[in-house]
Amino acid sequence: MKRIISFIATVLVITGIMVVTTPGLLKDVRLGLDLKGGFEILYEAEPLVEGQQVTKEALQETAKSLQKRADALGTTEPEITPEGTNRIRLKVAGVTDEAEVRKTMKEPANLTFRSNDGCKEDEPFCKVELRGDDFVENGASVVYDSFNQPMIDIKVKDKAKFAEITERLLGQELAIFLDDEMLSAPTVQSVLMDGTAQITGQFTIDEAENLRDTINLGALPLKLTEKYSQSVGATLGMESLTKTIQAGLIASVFILLFMIGRYRIPGILASFALILHTWLLILVFVWANFTLTLPGIAAIILGIGMAVDANILTYERIREEMRSGKSVKSSVKAGGKSSLRAIMDSNITTMLVAAVMFAFGTGAVKGFALVLILEIIISIATNVYFSRFLLNQLVRIGWASKPKHFGVKESDIREL
Repeated sequence: MKRIISFIATVLVITGIMVVTTPGLLKDVRLGLDLKGGFEILYEAEPLVEGQQVTKEALQETAKSLQKRADALGTTEPEITPEGTNRIRLKVAGVTDEAEVRKTMKEPANLTFRSNDGCKEDEPFCKVELRGDDFVENGASVVYDSFNQPMIDIKVKDKAKFAEITERLLGQELAIFLDDEMLSAPTVQSVLMDGTAQITGQFTIDEAENLRDTINLGALPLKLTEKYSQSVGATLGMESLTKTIQAGLIASVFILLFMIGRYRIPGILASFALILHTWLLILVFVWANFTLTLPGIAAIILGIGMAVDANILTYERIREEMRSGKSVKSSVKAGGKSSLRAIMDSNITTMLVAAVMFAFGTGAVKGFALVLILEIIISIATNVYFSRFLLNQLVRIGWASKPKHFGVKESDIREL
């Protein structure tokens, strides 16, 4: 009786959780551009100054600058990701003017130091005193004063020019701008003859590090060249999503009917495990804030196919054991054991391939590999171990104690 109550409670609780939470989870799934419409550009970065190199830090800071520009465009959840050693991928949704996006995004980050020298009252900091390429590459660093307050050390290339500027602006503010956004406005406190200076202020460590990175990026401005782009209309994206869901539902119904029709009670358990497997994958997508794309859906379909294959392999081995004349309990144990190694070998091999794709791939390839790895992990937990747990429970209870419960005819069983 305890096993019956435990089995029923397990199934009912899991079913209830899935029924209650599924609508909210589906609503919270983050869709990629190919499913909701948008614009994607792949940029190749190169330095404006000949002889310099595109460093990892410069690429990351350029991506941050592009992120701010994309946010300013009013787009929904822009995605800016560095790829490889010199590429940045931009994805924005809700784009109405692609030409404006191209114009705004590809301009290099413009770092300037500005003063009020000769400016009108309604035009503060109108005079550009220093530009990004006036600074030594990676010459900015964070240091600390005697009170452990962070400061930024900077170095300029032309010492004489810097000395003239600091002498002329002594006691005045020299503001730091990225594009048209003022980041800081330190006061020139002395004439600096050696080409070095310290920017002080009430900075937090994060603020000081961000300002250092911005100055270092300005010392190495990057030119962005568009290598690839694609535009997906919102209507086309929604049509792709709708057709994908329809096809998935139809295929799922046929799979579940096949499993139940061929394997009877184990088929019902396998169908339940497949539904749980899909729900868990959606849960992971929402909790981890992953983006669902068409390649991701392809990985999901592949993973479901592997899960179905694992169930079929297990149940066929069990049926073979029964046909040889073994008892149901012995068949379930022997069939499960003999199929486990083949299933695990297949899944681990696929995971290794997916891991290589994730490590060396980019963009959609990396997304496909990640989803496939997640699929396999969840599939092993649900369609291998959890479905076997339920089947063993039913066998012990007596609800799956006859060969016909597994779709095996009495006439097919050989006598020992």
